[in-house]
Amino acid sequence: MNAQSLPWDDLRIVLAIVRQESLAGAGRELGISHATVFRRLGALEARLGVRLFERQRTGYVPTLAGDDLATTAARVATDIDAVERRLVGQDARLSGTLRVTTTDTLLMGLLSDVFAGFQHEYPHIVLEVEVSNREYNLSHRDADIAIRPTKSPPETLVGRQVGQIAQAVYVHRHHLETSAWVGPDSHLGYPALERWMAHEGVEAECRYRVDSMLGMLAGVRSGMGRGVLPCYLADSEDSLLKVGESLAPLETPLWLLTHPDLRRTARVMAFFSYLSEVLSTRQACLKGEVSASKPISPCDERQSPEHDGDGAES
Repeated sequence: MNAQSLPWDDLRIVLAIVRQESLAGAGRELGISHATVFRRLGALEARLGVRLFERQRTGYVPTLAGDDLATTAARVATDIDAVERRLVGQDARLSGTLRVTTTDTLLMGLLSDVFAGFQHEYPHIVLEVEVSNREYNLSHRDADIAIRPTKSPPETLVGRQVGQIAQAVYVHRHHLETSAWVGPDSHLGYPALERWMAHEGVEAECRYRVDSMLGMLAGVRSGMGRGVLPCYLADSEDSLLKVGESLAPLETPLWLLTHPDLRRTARVMAFFSYLSEVLSTRQACLKGEVSASKPISPCDERQSPEHDGDGAES
């Protein structure tokens, strides 16, 4: 098959169906309706005179022809992403769009006012924030910058560690004697906390599970039990008390990451510099030593992402 004779939109349809294994999933990935995916797939199969997918109980499975076309589509997508990154990386303007991905907890507990400060200083840069706990892929331009707590940042990205997030056990001040616990649902994807709770023997006392840290905060705040929460988030809650010291096994580095092709883009460098200096004033908050509500005060020195090492190091 010759991919050059096929519109890119048709290749994207095939690739999305292979990735998602359903028409509905492909539609969500591409931002179009299930009916549109069905119609365009039918038109493509009719034009090529070959069946691209078999519908089975487990979902849409590519035929040999479909698999061949999807492989070509993936290669074309990789080439397009690489070209886009190189072109964006040459952009010296302090304007345009920056797509940032972070977690709901970081956004609500730490970053919202930081982003507001950045926009005040750089009014011509538009921030698009994707709140998600899922795995991010900056190579595919899911985002330009990721702000993530991680002990193992991807080797394909560059950036800097901008803090160390401390966590501790918290309980509602009117329920100090409770033996119940609030914990993570398996969908949260927090095995380190699950292991800690099992090791401490409190797993069996977990009466409420939720798939987000904000949900866990709400549960503890409602008196449903004790829970492990990021200090920067829970210390500002007047109704909560910290039980003991922060938990060293659950301390997690906070990273600011981007793709190597984007590191010298003016707006990426400006974002790195601004967040690094602001978060340097929040280290006590991240470590659970003061409330997250302390005002932002800029540092005396700015740095650009290119002054760090070539790779993200854990």
